[in-house]
This record gives sequence, C-alpha cells and structure tokens, in this order.
Amino acid sequence: MKQITASLPIEWPSRAKILSTVETLAIGTAGGLVFLFAHLPGGLISGSMIAVGIAAIAGRQLSLPPILTQTVLVLLGISLGSVVSRHLIQQVSAYPLTIGLLALATFCSTFGSSYYLQRIHGWDRTSAFLAGSPGALSQITILAVERGADLPGIAVVQTMRVIILTAALPMVLAIAGVAPSAAPSLTSTIASPLGLAALVAASLAAALVLRLIKFPASWMFGAMIGSSVLHGGGWVEGGLPDWVRGVALVGIGALIGSRFAKMRIKTLAGHINAALGSFAVAIAVSAIFVGIVALATQVKFSDVVVAFAPGAMDAMLALALTLHIDPIFVGAHHLSRFVFVTIATPGIVHLFGRTQDDVDD
Repeated sequence: MKQITASLPIEWPSRAKILSTVETLAIGTAGGLVFLFAHLPGGLISGSMIAVGIAAIAGRQLSLPPILTQTVLVLLGISLGSVVSRHLIQQVSAYPLTIGLLALATFCSTFGSSYYLQRIHGWDRTSAFLAGSPGALSQITILAVERGADLPGIAVVQTMRVIILTAALPMVLAIAGVAPSAAPSLTSTIASPLGLAALVAASLAAALVLRLIKFPASWMFGAMIGSSVLHGGGWVEGGLPDWVRGVALVGIGALIGSRFAKMRIKTLAGHINAALGSFAVAIAVSAIFVGIVALATQVKFSDVVVAFAPGAMDAMLALALTLHIDPIFVGAHHLSRFVFVTIATPGIVHLFGRTQDDVDD
C-alpha cells in the first residue's frame, strides 16, 4: 500500500508558479484600485489589465493558473446572471435584426482588416484573414498553426484589439454621456448563505454540462445560465457581495493583461503598426453598423456599442457588468459572433487563403 501511495504523488504547483500568480494578482489589484479611486470608468478591469500588461511587457513572467481563471469566470457568470432577471424580456424583439446585422458586420470587418494587412503591410492572405477575424482566438490559433500562418503577428493583432477595446470603451462611453463614469450597485441585497450556496452549485453544474458539450466560454456562460434561472424563477434573491464581483473584474483584467507575458518586445514592436491599423479598420466598419442599429431600433446605444465591439466575449461581458449594460443583449451577440467566426473562418481561409500545397512546400 505504501508503494502505491508513493507512486502517485500529488503535484503541487511550483514555487515559481505560486509567486507568479501572487505577483499577477497584486499588480492587478493595485492597478484596479488606482483606477477605481480615480473614478475612471470600468476602473477595476481596465486598471488591472493595464497594470499587468505594462508589467508583462517590462519582462515580468505573469500568469494565472487554470483553476483560478475558471473561478474568476464562474464568479463573473454568477454576477451577470443576477442582473439578467431585470432585463430578460427587454429588447428581445430586436435580437433577430441586430444579430443579422452583426453577422454582416463581422464579415465586412474581417475582409476590411485583412485587405488592409495585405495591401499596407504585405501580409499573406491566410495570416491577414486570421488576424482580421474578431474573437475565437483559440480556434484562430489552431488554424494558424495548421496553415503555417504568421502566429506571432496574429497574436499581436488579436491581443491589441482586446486590450484597446477593454481600456478605451468605458472612457469613450462615459465621455459620450451614454454610460455612467462609475458603475452603480448592481444588486441591492446580498443573497442569503443558502442562496449563495444554491447559486454556486447551479452555476457549476450548468458550466460543467456546457463544458462536456464543448460550448464556448462554458465556465462563464454556464454560471450565467445557472444564476439567471435561479433569479428569474424567484428562487434566489440578491447576488454576490460587491467585493466578490470586484475580485472577478480584477481577475479578468489581470488575465487579459498577462497575455503580453508571452510576447517579446521585438515581436510586439514589429507588428504594432499592423495591429493599430487593423484595429482602426475594424472599428470603422463596426461603427457604421452601430449607427444603423441605433437608427433602426430602440436598443440603447451603449448596449449596441458593447455588443458590436470586436473584442473577446469575457472582456466585453465584464464591461457589461461594470458599466451596467444589458448582459443578455451583449452576451447573445458576442456568442453569435463566436459562432459566426468559428463556422465561417475555416471556409474563408480555405477559399481565399493559401492552398495547403503552398503551406506544405
């Protein structure tokens, strides 16, 4: 028995990984608090992301372990679900129209950004299409490896898009007067201990089910579904304490900022102009469609802006939470975008990118 036990040692994280995690959280918390006390919009997530991003670029090896990332996403999903019940019916009739326009905007943005990268920066077609596709970064990365595309360049363009949107969008909305500069309290009460236990159990169960069927962003969306069902059915009143939601927002910001830890400064500098130009094209295209939706529907302008922003699902839903924007509307549209990109990008690359024979050569 002793031999069997000895042959199966428990793998504890190394001291270096623990220190890296602690440093990441400490820097993220400090940045988030600075932005929060300065009353900057989206302070916790933006401040955390920028602080961790700067430290990562400076050479610090910052990271968060998977278990902590999953915990943050579940907390974010529970918080979003506690808001959903207030907006469950609102604006539902606008979804088919706006989702259809989002699909068109996604295609136009992808082709516009890729055309820019090809003509101005001389990228090959495959790399340009993959870099111009908004969202679904894991699928994009797999395709890039399979097709022999410029993986570092794609990573810089995709990451810079998310970073800029997460940092700038709250300030733009606040300056435009269509979103509060400081997020109001999202729930008036904290759920009872039994209610909190039910929220955690239902959210984890839903997340695990979605993970089994390989649903995108399963931890966050599963928790959001479990939480929204309990709140919508009236079985749970209230939500997570404010400090727990703050931890989730700081965690998301730190997670986004830590992406720079895997990038060399030389790689980042070599692709920064392509990233900024591609981002400008994507934003210009998205802005046209945001204007169309704002004029054609009664949906709040701030909801449309965040829903059509070509950023990552987790970051945009975190912004919806901190800016008090309808998470159902934003979540439905970013999930739809993920589906569009996941389904359409392989076909686009096959039709318009380099042939597999070229890659093999």
